[in-house]
Amino acid sequence: MPEEQMSSANRPTSLDGRTYHVETKRGEVSNRIITVGDPQRAHAISQHLDTILMTKQSHRGFLTITGMYKQLPVSIVAIEMGSPMMDFFVRETRMVVDGPLAIIRFGSCGSIISGAQTGDIIVGDGAFGITRNYAYFGDASEKDAYVLWPNVDADAVLTEGVVSEMVKGVGAQRVFRGLIGNADSFYGSQGRPGADFYDANEGLLDRVRKEFPQAAALEMESHMLFHLARVSTGRTGDEPQSVRAACALMVFADREGNSFISPETSRQMTKVASLALLDALVKDMPTQAGLHPAEGSVWQNNL
Repeated sequence: MPEEQMSSANRPTSLDGRTYHVETKRGEVSNRIITVGDPQRAHAISQHLDTILMTKQSHRGFLTITGMYKQLPVSIVAIEMGSPMMDFFVRETRMVVDGPLAIIRFGSCGSIISGAQTGDIIVGDGAFGITRNYAYFGDASEKDAYVLWPNVDADAVLTEGVVSEMVKGVGAQRVFRGLIGNADSFYGSQGRPGADFYDANEGLLDRVRKEFPQAAALEMESHMLFHLARVSTGRTGDEPQSVRAACALMVFADREGNSFISPETSRQMTKVASLALLDALVKDMPTQAGLHPAEGSVWQNNL
């Protein structure tokens, strides 16, 4: 439950400017962000920071860790799972940070291309949406049980930086590229068969591959991230884009070979891939010029 009175129904923040869901305020979140789903992964990444300046756990499940890496502030935010959580995170972070945002999602995925095995990294050049068509289940006139939404490109410059650092860190043979399918569920909308529910998803993966030949992986967050980055142009849509985004996904589920990652492989690859993403962020934004001011921030005494 919330511990502070919120000031507005449309833009709920506390008296000192703390947002309702993520529970961060100005000066607590950097312009450079790695976002993950798993809080344990956030803590693992934070072990590479030179200094941890702040850790904040919200009542809605968000974990924010801000610290210094190579003399620059960086934030790591765990959001749990799904597009709504990504929406909360991006919007509420945008509320409390001045200047442009560079956000890299480091998550898990199911690979749907041959060659990509558990532990490998798939970097998304873009992401498309997959949502359940609820009208199909009960309306005979509906043709498709699932709606496929158009691709939204990742930021090209940030993505190239991620690829470059990831190849250095894990090796070119373990890095793949392609489009990411962002489903609204783990089971039905990702074509996983089951006996307990009528999902009508038997041909879903074939349809995905047909409509998006470059599809490489399925997960549940990147399409929303890329969409919000694309529309970060102010209320009337005529301001410069203020959010740039990229994603690197570790293969947890090899859908082609029907295998799942081992805990040890996950730990090893997280360690190496985390360093690559931190390096990509600081190389993308190498100075604090034009970014959130240091005065009043948790990093003001560390620059």
